[in-house]
Amino acid sequence: NRWLRCKSLPPGALERIADTVADRVRVPWFAGAVKINVSLVPPLVLLPVFLHVAALHFLLGLVILTSLPVVVLWYYYLTHRRKERTLFFLSLGLFSLGYMYYVFLQEVVPQGHVGYSQVVALTCGLILMLAALSRAKKDPGYLPIPASDEKSSHQGLPNNSFRGSSNGLHGITTSGAASGRAVNGEAKGYSRMSAEEPEGVKKDWCTKCQLVRPARAGHCRLCGRCVRRLDHHCVWINSCVGEQNHQAFILALSFFMLTSVYGITLTLHTVCRGRTPFVALFYCPGAYSDYSSALSFTCVWYCAIVTAGMGYILLIQLLNISYNVTEREARLALRDNTGRRLLGGLVIDTGQYNRGFLCNWGHFLSLGSSPPQRSAEDVV
Repeated sequence: NRWLRCKSLPPGALERIADTVADRVRVPWFAGAVKINVSLVPPLVLLPVFLHVAALHFLLGLVILTSLPVVVLWYYYLTHRRKERTLFFLSLGLFSLGYMYYVFLQEVVPQGHVGYSQVVALTCGLILMLAALSRAKKDPGYLPIPASDEKSSHQGLPNNSFRGSSNGLHGITTSGAASGRAVNGEAKGYSRMSAEEPEGVKKDWCTKCQLVRPARAGHCRLCGRCVRRLDHHCVWINSCVGEQNHQAFILALSFFMLTSVYGITLTLHTVCRGRTPFVALFYCPGAYSDYSSALSFTCVWYCAIVTAGMGYILLIQLLNISYNVTEREARLALRDNTGRRLLGGLVIDTGQYNRGFLCNWGHFLSLGSSPPQRSAEDVV
């Protein structure tokens, strides 16, 4: 009614409408209606529609394939600013894999230029990538939450023992810690504990989880948990990347890159005969001669855009591992101006844990090999 009369809506009206619609989207089931996460629906509906429309004409494909990354980035920054968890990116990634595989089998393989062994190799790569992704979705290394009685005892302490901030991450000192702007789930003004470990490594106190965090651990504001050797919260797997799943995360990215590049190469060899894949990607005159080839060529460009984005993420991860720095530590070093920009700013070397290329990779490959030792401070 207000919209029809061109009147402004009261504050929070759109959010309440969206919550009501999300609550009403349910699927009938034997044990009762099952609530469907609304963020799962758009990729399942819009991706096939957009790709089929883009295959109708070259200009439509150019407009749609240019707009899709912009829309995805806009939605990412929107949810990141609101500190919300969403299944949109995980749904988009998994459905994109399934739909690209379906188009490959339905449109590319029947043309007779792809052999049986090549289809098997592509399928095996897809299965290995999904297996690594499943492992990456498991426990990233969450720190155990103290018992309820211990939490209540901590919460019963006077308020002046802690200083508040935008996400509640601070240390305990005699004078208190200044609050600050949150960066990647960390507060700017948190301080260290005055007591040190025997090895000389200081620990932090997290007021959200009510526990002492070991070195390199961090609190994720989206998951609401502290994670050992927290690297970052990945929206594509809707989980944190930490000590226990970092290797699986790198493995999943690597399998995705290999499988995607292989599938793109096979499709371009079929659609654009007689040209190298790189040349065919930019110059393929017969791609829009029929709708099947146009759809395959459009999906190739969609895969190329996604592969380029994931390749950049993988490159940053490999560089960070080579310098033994996590994404969280790099962002904190940039904020505090304590790190060095190397390789044109692709990596931020904090110098704190860098022990050389071989030692750094040896340390990464040994992550999660032995259960973490809990000190007396962790128990207390």
